[in-house]
Amino acid sequence: MEPQSGIKAWQWIVTVIVIIILIIIGVLVFGGDKTDTTAIDNPGTSVPSSTTGVNRIVMSDQYPGNIVYLSSVQFEKGGWVVIHADNAGQPGAIIGQTYFEKGINPGRITLTKATVEGGTYYAMLHSDNGDKTFDATKDLPLKDANGSIIMKIFRAAASVGAEIKG
Repeated sequence: MEPQSGIKAWQWIVTVIVIIILIIIGVLVFGGDKTDTTAIDNPGTSVPSSTTGVNRIVMSDQYPGNIVYLSSVQFEKGGWVVIHADNAGQPGAIIGQTYFEKGINPGRITLTKATVEGGTYYAMLHSDNGDKTFDATKDLPLKDANGSIIMKIFRAAASVGAEIKG
């Protein structure tokens, strides 16, 4: 009976240590300086975000289908995340959009046209003119301090976990 209780105590100690490490990592990753974020979240690419530092998008490659999931999107003011199909290596037709309130939010976007295996897509941040109705001519793409559009390029892949390279 004695060895079993020793094993259980050891398991509790390891569990507590792992939880503490995860909390520390979470604070370092998500609780850092909000003025230095990444605008275009591509592997190997680092671009400063908007002048105020609070407009960004975090997501990964997606499974093919009619829904795109966002890990988080952050807006200084409310705005739109707009999904574009690929057009010869550039954002093309809009295939979905969802409005997000200011702050940090996870989310999902239902598409009008499903993503397909191997396709490249663009999640782009757009402003809102105050009416919370998307109009591509009035709700323009947000730009970072360098004048680059804030967006995330992603792919649709059936094996998403194997496709992500860190």
